[in-house]
Amino acid sequence: MNLTLSKVSKTYAKNKHANKNVDLVCKPGIFGLLGPNGAGKTTLMKIIATVQKPSKGTVRLNDVDIVNNPEVMREKLGYLPQMFGTYDHLTGREFLAYVAALKGLSGKIMKQRIDSVLAELNLSEVAGKKILTYSGGMKQRIGIAQAILNDPKILIFDEPTVGLDPEERVRFRNLISELAQDSIVLLSTHIVSDVDSVADQVLIMKQGEIIRQGTQKAIVEQTVRYIYEVEQTPELSSTIPEHRIINTMRKQNKMVVRYWQEEPDANLSAHTPTLEDTYLVLSKSKV
Repeated sequence: MNLTLSKVSKTYAKNKHANKNVDLVCKPGIFGLLGPNGAGKTTLMKIIATVQKPSKGTVRLNDVDIVNNPEVMREKLGYLPQMFGTYDHLTGREFLAYVAALKGLSGKIMKQRIDSVLAELNLSEVAGKKILTYSGGMKQRIGIAQAILNDPKILIFDEPTVGLDPEERVRFRNLISELAQDSIVLLSTHIVSDVDSVADQVLIMKQGEIIRQGTQKAIVEQTVRYIYEVEQTPELSSTIPEHRIINTMRKQNKMVVRYWQEEPDANLSAHTPTLEDTYLVLSKSKV
């Protein structure tokens, strides 16, 4: 199974590009799409999910143009949009039964799938309660549950871990790792930790374009050379350009500056660059 985007652009106004000339080829596995708010991630997810049409370009599932044949995508799709709504007067189980019916599930198979996803998302104990009584994290998990209900072969998650506690984030990452064995999983987020432990391929998006694409190791190696940490002092601000500073943090009651540079420093021990370093470097660059 192949999902292929070629020169996909979305223009809302004369010079307002939400997406610009996006090329992407996806096969079964996890594709982590990183980018700041406003980078165009949500628009791209909506185009792939056939919620919006691109202004230009093609989107194909295998050999089928899904822009003109959206039903081919929709029958294989599980989708959690960024702004996910529920019917709060229904119980969690009733809501999933409603979604299952829309997706063509019924009878014994429907009940089995609902029971399965409730268990996978740690919602079995609250399945009989109305959604209006759920916490934000529980509602988010119901959103994830409805996305995987029909055992889809293409899964799109837009900011899926909002409101989840650390334990549930780990549960979600484990879940999509299992699903990705025979499905394409697209995970859009601005939280690096959602991606760095599970993504087979990382895409970094900025101003509507994919500016980096590949394995985490390859992206880090082609972007960041040497990482150093030094104690913050008044003199430091004049020696390290702002665009080379990754972040400032507190360590052992001291403020420490983490920064990058092209050449090694013989007086300092270099740190291993991370995906987060790369993401923050690119967010400050003019690329």
